[in-house]
Amino acid sequence: MSQSLDVKTLSYAYGSKVALKDVNFSIAKGECAILLGPNGAGKSTLFSLITHLYDSRDGQILINGLDIKKQSCAALANLGVVFQQTTLDMDLSVLQNLHYHASLHGMTRKHATVRIGEELERQGMLERQNEKVRQLNGGHRRRVEIARALLHKPSLLLLDEPTVGLDVPSRQGIVEHVHALCKDDGLSVLWATHLIDEIYPTDKLLVLHQGEVKAQGSVESVCEGTTADDISQTFQRLTQGKQL
Repeated sequence: MSQSLDVKTLSYAYGSKVALKDVNFSIAKGECAILLGPNGAGKSTLFSLITHLYDSRDGQILINGLDIKKQSCAALANLGVVFQQTTLDMDLSVLQNLHYHASLHGMTRKHATVRIGEELERQGMLERQNEKVRQLNGGHRRRVEIARALLHKPSLLLLDEPTVGLDVPSRQGIVEHVHALCKDDGLSVLWATHLIDEIYPTDKLLVLHQGEVKAQGSVESVCEGTTADDISQTFQRLTQGKQL
């Protein structure tokens, strides 16, 4: 059985500057994988390659066994994405934003209406569906973006630092909700962050630094591999060039 995401020997450079070097990892169905790395580690470049915004001659990306280069449309149909910067239209209502996105996926109006209702209710946003996006706070906008990313029922969700700039309750709510999606719906998630308190003990951990995966595995195994007491100390050791 194929993984939800397989990244094999992936490298990428901007001219002479290497952004990613021989990156390898996989995410199983229902697994929440945390991509932990400092600014400039290569997280955004990796996301751009997985979403096919960039193309790399070196390496392979498979989504549900589908090659992102050779079977782009079929592969991307399994993918939902929430970018770091909001991409909602501020002058449209929540409902209008979601219907527009659904139409891009070829969903009928009837089907879209049902799916929008389901996802907004799950996000606790159904009563705000007719409000313009600019009237919402940051946490509620993120909930709309997550609902939008899940409309077509993808098997893999990419989250690129989705809680940046949010207050603590909003952050906690999104973290809890996404982990519940993995546990209850079997959704696979790749969550890029540099915030250690967003990591659950049951998550898979990928530590990216200077374009290389320095460690990967369960939180416990990665910490044991660096002889560290916790994730914070592990992260520090892996990203500051200390001898392990």
